[in-house]
Amino acid sequence: MKRVAFICVHNSCRSQMAEAFGRVMGLGVFECFSAGTEKRDIINQDAVRIMKEIGIDMEFHQRPKMFHEIPEPEIVITMGCNVDCPAIPCCHREDWGLDDPSGKSDADFRVIRDSIKKKMEELVRRIKCNII
Repeated sequence: MKRVAFICVHNSCRSQMAEAFGRVMGLGVFECFSAGTEKRDIINQDAVRIMKEIGIDMEFHQRPKMFHEIPEPEIVITMGCNVDCPAIPCCHREDWGLDDPSGKSDADFRVIRDSIKKKMEELVRRIKCNII
């Protein structure tokens, strides 16, 4: 199975939501990890709450990590942090260009959550079809 890494600055919100979706939607298709270039102590609690609304609990299986703490990925997905992400060796890299909902309304979090879910559906399809 391919290894997919979701990378953003603090690894506390968007990349964590992507990892959570990947663990569910990518099961049997790819292994997924998330990491950041800086690290928070905990996952953004608004993100945790918004994901629980759809039955995904990030609190027990995930924690913020630095990119050097995860296995080397074949696929790197950056979240759209508007900063230079480190050059992580990989076979495929793309940027999802997602706004950071931290400090914003629940509605903003839901928009990002739903965008990540749609992008994850497409990612799973492309990996299954060997497009990436």
